[in-house]
Amino acid sequence: MTLDTWVLYVATILALMSTPGPSQLLMLSNSAIHGFPRSLFTAFGDLTANSLQMLAAGLGLATLIVSSQYALTVIKLAGALYLLWLGIRMIRKANLSATDAAPAKKATHKALWFQGFITSAANPKAVVFFAALFPQFIGPDKPFWIQLFVLSATYIAIDGLFLFTYGATAGWIASRLKGTAQVWLDRAGGGFLIVAAILLGAKTLRQTV
Repeated sequence: MTLDTWVLYVATILALMSTPGPSQLLMLSNSAIHGFPRSLFTAFGDLTANSLQMLAAGLGLATLIVSSQYALTVIKLAGALYLLWLGIRMIRKANLSATDAAPAKKATHKALWFQGFITSAANPKAVVFFAALFPQFIGPDKPFWIQLFVLSATYIAIDGLFLFTYGATAGWIASRLKGTAQVWLDRAGGGFLIVAAILLGAKTLRQTV
């Protein structure tokens, strides 16, 4: 792999991440609600799914998913419904905490990891990216697995940095908000996920009509 190819790959990733996606919105919400340190498990789940998606793309498995319009539509709608469910649940928890003196129960590390994994695995933008664009940066005259490792490690590092920045920012803001302000921040986090779910679902339905 040449340096020019790698630079083009980095530029493509940055363009892909120029606007917050479902995983970034989930990271914002979990960091604001559960704190930045705990939200890192959400990031770990996201990066785990990304690693499997890249491996699948390298082995040609993801291409089979993208070639099947039915399978891709199911993946998209499942991801949208999951985000919708998370958003509604976050808002309900915020409303309960507003009328309950007891502190809200924190999600387990396993639950936070699972949320990050499922959200990333069902993100259609990631599936399409790894299946259609990722293989384009692999040269046939170079060792395949070395190139796959370099491209995968580069994506994981950049994605991890974005998630870390989103989470740290949300955690910093949440740590300075108390009482009613914290409740409204939790509601906003759930609202972000609901908006993301509606946008993803509407886009999927438009493409299938």
